Amino acid sequence: MMDVPNVVGDWQEYQSDELAGLRVRVHHLRKAVPKRGRDDDAKGLTYVAFDVTFENRGAEYFSVDLHDHPRHFDVRVGRDGHGAFVDEYGSSGIRDFNLYPQRRVTAVLYAAAPAAKLKQLDIQISPRIDDEPVFGYVWVGGLGVHEGSTRASARASTSRTGVASEVERYLQDNTPPGD
Repeated sequence: MMDVPNVVGDWQEYQSDELAGLRVRVHHLRKAVPKRGRDDDAKGLTYVAFDVTFENRGAEYFSVDLHDHPRHFDVRVGRDGHGAFVDEYGSSGIRDFNLYPQRRVTAVLYAAAPAAKLKQLDIQISPRIDDEPVFGYVWVGGLGVHEGSTRASARASTSRTGVASEVERYLQDNTPPGD
């Protein structure tokens, strides 16, 4: 069975007893330039930023690391999944952060690519938790796609084009009967 990617804005719970209560979310995808300015290697490219939030709903604390590209996170753009330029120096990662119960920590990560390719992004998050690498989850989204556009709620977008619509159709077409 193929794992279904998350859509930008979705929470993903870690599915192990050791990480009970820990969840992660990629959200708030937007055009933005790092506060430190553009990297020379990103000349001619369009910058995007997104937030990665970890939340501890468990009873114990976790040590979270999310700072090293491509070991901890990777960004792919366009239909062919070309690697985006990731601005590690402009990003604010998470290093050795003790995430206590009922708390959150957020990293702001920056990537750049040709503007036309930013309509479809795949973002993989593979942090180290308690000094151990954990399973990487993938989120899909794109510039101009509202985070709520794939939700089955009254606030869902009426837009029928773009990656969010494709993900919604895929999920509808591949949901087993009775679910």
